[in-house]
Amino acid sequence: MHDEPTPVTRRVDLGTAKLLPDLDRPRAWLLTVDDAPQSYVDLDDPEHLEFEYVRRVAHVAEAACAAPVDVAHLGGGALTLPRRFGRTLPGSRQDVVEFDRGLAALVAEHLPVADDGVRTWTEDAREWLAGRPSGSLDLIVADVFGGARVPARVTSVEFAAQAARVLRPDGVYVANLADRAPFAFLGGQLATLREAFGPEAELAVLAEPGVLRGRRYGNAVVVAARRPLPWADLTRRCAGDPFPARVLDTAQALRAFPGAPVRDGSAADSPPPPSGAFTVG
Repeated sequence: MHDEPTPVTRRVDLGTAKLLPDLDRPRAWLLTVDDAPQSYVDLDDPEHLEFEYVRRVAHVAEAACAAPVDVAHLGGGALTLPRRFGRTLPGSRQDVVEFDRGLAALVAEHLPVADDGVRTWTEDAREWLAGRPSGSLDLIVADVFGGARVPARVTSVEFAAQAARVLRPDGVYVANLADRAPFAFLGGQLATLREAFGPEAELAVLAEPGVLRGRRYGNAVVVAARRPLPWADLTRRCAGDPFPARVLDTAQALRAFPGAPVRDGSAADSPPPPSGAFTVG
């Protein structure tokens, strides 16, 4: 008879982290930091993705990239996507950059990854990116949050330009953001990526229709690439998902979310979530 999994609570560098077992899935865990959900992993089924926005990031990566790839995950959490990409993009070399050393240690202790292709770096994401060789990555996944907000230092043209430099010409940048109407933050991020990647770059926004219509605060996955994106495949994957999402192409995204590029001197954290946005204790 197996012991029931026990929740884990630990003070980490940027708050209080909790690992909460999912009673419906024997070896699945929810990671929160200061009660904001950060990651969900199922150790028995690494391809299972619980969070809607994580599914959309995976759709982008798996529609746009062919294995193996060199990928950087900026923001580690519980390493949900590195575990999945180890199966869906086999042979890939994956660097995970997590600023919070305490959080990285907690995940390594309780939810270790058995994949030699995954390396974890406990560094600042922007500084790590600045130290990478030009044209050395195929994919960058940016999911950098301080609690429930995207930090200002990873929202500027200067940061995005480093991402564009490190990517190969056919590389793809995909970021998880959070915003609400009137979407000033999202509009600024689209303009920022367009300036960093160039006016001919393709952009995309993936989000649940209610978020796009301004009905609620939520996640928006933003994509930038200097080559054509697989629009038909991406749209099909998002429409057929258990949590359907809309895909806005470059023209649609820029029209729906106008904004001006953001530079270091004016960059700000993403908007805070409204009270009650998270119900996990």
